[in-house]
Amino acid sequence: MSVKAQRINQANAIASGVISAEIVDKKSQSIAGQFAKNVNIHGFRKGKAPLSIVKQRYAKQIQQEVEQEAVRESFQEALKELKIDQGQVLGNPAITKFERKGSEIEMEFKISIAPDVDISKLKSCVPEVKIQEASLKEIDERIDEIAKAQAPLVEAKDGAKLAKGDTANIDFEGFIDDKAFDGGKAEKFDLLIGSGQFIPGFEDQLVGMEKNEERDIKVTFPKDYQAKELAGKDAIFKVKLHAIKIKSTPKVDDELAQKVLNQADATMQTLKEQVKLQLKHEARNKLYNEESKPQFIDNILETIQFDLPDLIVEQEMNILLNNYARTLSAEEFEAFQKDSKKIEEKRDEFKEEAQKSVRITFIIDAAAKEYKIQIQDNEVIQTLYYESMMAGQDPKAMLEFYQKNNLLPAVKMAMLEDRILTMLLDEKLDASSAENAEGKKEEASKAKSKTEDKPKTAKTTKKTDTEKKPKASKEKE
Repeated sequence: MSVKAQRINQANAIASGVISAEIVDKKSQSIAGQFAKNVNIHGFRKGKAPLSIVKQRYAKQIQQEVEQEAVRESFQEALKELKIDQGQVLGNPAITKFERKGSEIEMEFKISIAPDVDISKLKSCVPEVKIQEASLKEIDERIDEIAKAQAPLVEAKDGAKLAKGDTANIDFEGFIDDKAFDGGKAEKFDLLIGSGQFIPGFEDQLVGMEKNEERDIKVTFPKDYQAKELAGKDAIFKVKLHAIKIKSTPKVDDELAQKVLNQADATMQTLKEQVKLQLKHEARNKLYNEESKPQFIDNILETIQFDLPDLIVEQEMNILLNNYARTLSAEEFEAFQKDSKKIEEKRDEFKEEAQKSVRITFIIDAAAKEYKIQIQDNEVIQTLYYESMMAGQDPKAMLEFYQKNNLLPAVKMAMLEDRILTMLLDEKLDASSAENAEGKKEEASKAKSKTEDKPKTAKTTKKTDTEKKPKASKEKE
């Protein structure tokens, strides 16, 4: 067996080889012999059938095994020539040529190799992070919001009309084609107008109702509504308004602080300090997600360069293409599937995005090893459960979807990326805050020193003038 291998770059290699007719024949004989020991052929005892009959009957299977063994051996020979071990290889080699010429086999395949990723400049990629302290006005506004949210509901006076922000206590029953449907009825139900809790159009049509008023509400269920038997259908809800509930005038005092913080000794000052911290945390998250992390990623991609394994980039392009295909309607997907040229063009459009994704993945993986950071499987599951519940979806169904489509590794990598970027941004923020605090301390010290060292010119001059006056008086005398 003759195999030649060479590196294209740090992360890619190509190998080619010729398996002679003699080796092919020898392998065929060996594999046919193994078949003969294990197969049952009518008219012969197990393992006693002539080799010629076994070869004839199982020719296709024998050929497949010969080819597979030839590829495996060629691959191992290529690794020896490249002086790399199996652990450095990413995935399986991609066979780009496999031809039978007579009894010989000619082959060529690509190998992707894990690149060496130098992250020594990673911290230099962290952008400047500055978070402005919350103003007293912002703190007071947030406390007012908290007070309003905590204020109990009271029934509005007779004659009041339902408005956005009010809570309507209603009976309702839904009908499609004059027939009531399951799940469309409730009594004495509290609905916050403007919350978007009901299907679009329902809450808006309640606005203006008065206590004890009855009204028919006409709506259309969304086409993607979770109950398929209702999706896209027109419905009429018969509604009766029992009461309009509004928020009472909120009290901003120590009692509010004690209730919100669940601390018996809490004061408004305590609440203000907590709100200040919360606003800072919110400002940090907003800055990180909208500005710092995207800038950090751009800096990383520009600064940390290395060769990318082609086969991994191509896999990522396929994933992005499949994700795109899932967004198409049934008609669009059918047309797209039939147009091979369009598929290839669309796939090529994802190349740059795929390269960025693969590069970041290698960098994050290297950083995770450097900083000893891991994401456990149970953390991934907990995150999916939380997000599905927040989105009003079935957590179990979402988890099964991610498992079935092998998406859990991507979620784990996204969580790992977020954790590492956040950690490094926090380090930068803490260092910046400490530097600012030290700078302010130094400025205050210098200002104090200047005040103490300042000559008391005005006072000295005044005293001298006063002392001179008596002398002038004596001269006059």
